[in-house]
Amino acid sequence: MTSLALILVLTAAFVHAGWNYLSKRASGGAAFVWLFSASTGVLFMPLALGVYFWRQPDLGPESWLFMAGSGLIHTGYFLMLQYGYRWGDLSVVYPLARGTGPALSTIFAVAILHEQPTGLALVGAGLIVLGVFLIAGGVQAFRGAGLRRSAGLGLATGGLIALYTLWDKHAVATLLIPPLILDYAAGVTRMLYLSPWAWRHRALVTKTWREHWKKAIGVAVMSPIAYILVLSAMRFTPVSYIAPAREISILIGILLGAFLLKEPHLKARLWAGLLIVAGLVALALG
Repeated sequence: MTSLALILVLTAAFVHAGWNYLSKRASGGAAFVWLFSASTGVLFMPLALGVYFWRQPDLGPESWLFMAGSGLIHTGYFLMLQYGYRWGDLSVVYPLARGTGPALSTIFAVAILHEQPTGLALVGAGLIVLGVFLIAGGVQAFRGAGLRRSAGLGLATGGLIALYTLWDKHAVATLLIPPLILDYAAGVTRMLYLSPWAWRHRALVTKTWREHWKKAIGVAVMSPIAYILVLSAMRFTPVSYIAPAREISILIGILLGAFLLKEPHLKARLWAGLLIVAGLVALALG
C-alpha cells in the first residue's frame, strides 16, 4: 500500500469513528438516516456541481445504474447500523460490523476481482480481523439474547459493508465515476428511497430533527468526507488492502464507547487493538 493511500485511509478512520459516535448518540432509526441524507444533499450540492462541471465525467447508463445501486446498498447499511446501535453497544456492534466487512471484502476481492495481495498483506488482514473479533468479546458476543441480537445486526451490517465496498470499487476504478459524485448521488438516492416513509412519519422526523439536529448535521458532513477519502484511495489501491486498513477506526470507536458512553470491558477489548495495529503495519509493508 502506498503512503498516500495509507494517509487517506487513516484520516478517514478518525472521521468515520466520529460520525458513528454521533449516530450511536442519536439512535434515531430511519428518521435520522433520512435527516442526515437530506442534509448532505443540501450541504454538498455546490461541491458536487463544481466537481461535475470541472471533471465532466462520462456518465453512461451503467454509471447511473451503479450510483443508484450504491444508494440502495448504503440505505440498507445505514438502517441496519442505526438499529444495531439502538439495541446494542457501540463497542460491540461497531467492531463486528467493521471486522466482518473487510474479511468478506478481501475474500471477494480475491475471488471475484482476481486481486493478488502478498502473503504479508494477508497476514496483516487476518490479524486485523482477529483483533476485531476479540475486541467485540469473542464468542461471548454471541451469548445471551441481547448480545446475540447486537452481534447479528453487527454481522449483517458487515455483509453490507463488503457488498458496497466491491460495488463502489468498480464504480470509481473501472467506470471512473469521481468519488464525490458517487457518494453524493448515493446520498441523494438514499434520501429519495426513504422519502415516502419520511412523509408518512413526518411527525417523528420533525421530533427527531428537533432533538438531534446537531448530530444529523455532524453525520451529514463527516460521513461523506470519510467515504470520499476511502473511495479516492480505492481508485489506485486494491480492495484487499483498503478494506482491512480502515479497521483502525475500531480502536477509536472502542475508546469513544468507553470514555464518552461509559460502556464496559475497556481493558478486555483494548489490548486486542495491538493485533489491529500489528496487522495495519503488516498491511502497509505488504
